[in-house]
Amino acid sequence: MSSIRLYILDALARRGDMHGHQLRLLAEEEHVHLWTDVSVGALYGALKRLAAEGLLADVRVEREGSYPERQVYGITAAGRTALADLRRQGLEQVSFRTDPFDLALSRPDPERLDELPAALDARLATLARLLDDIERQNDRARPYLSLGETHALLHRQHRLRAEIEWHQSLVAALPDVIADERSRTLTPDPLPAGPLTASQDEPQTEPLAEAADEHPKDTTDD
Repeated sequence: MSSIRLYILDALARRGDMHGHQLRLLAEEEHVHLWTDVSVGALYGALKRLAAEGLLADVRVEREGSYPERQVYGITAAGRTALADLRRQGLEQVSFRTDPFDLALSRPDPERLDELPAALDARLATLARLLDDIERQNDRARPYLSLGETHALLHRQHRLRAEIEWHQSLVAALPDVIADERSRTLTPDPLPAGPLTASQDEPQTEPLAEAADEHPKDTTDD
């Protein structure tokens, strides 16, 4: 699901026809970079792509003073159909990406296990600073947002708090994690074993005699 397509189509459906600069100002006013993955700088290119697909239409060209001409876009019937589908996808789809940290935690360097506590402390400090920044940004943005946008803004904040809580539980369990890794270093887990089929082991080669029988040499005189 494309967030930027949803944002643009919804903006034109709600607010009416507009050009790229108006859309950019609206996105900045709504602080979309704080609560969505929409890049304000990517709006202009996305507008042109949506128009090329027939989801937006060229309505008119406007010019104010000495500023260059600006193309005004309006949403089409196809755009409204696409918008309805994007809204449905956004509400139905659950997106929760894996964190590379989890793999690194489960595959630590056996020679550097003593460094794990300091690494976790640094991560917690970074997360705490990020939470503080987000809370201050949210407080500044809240007066300009609808109630739904406010809850969307708080979603990231709550997820970050849960991330910090998980890290704190990991810090408490870290001595046991390190002890477990050291025991595994002394007695490594056995490699997986199981019966291999011919196709899993190596490609089969056709016996030469059988191949010769299947394709006999033609000895008929020309």
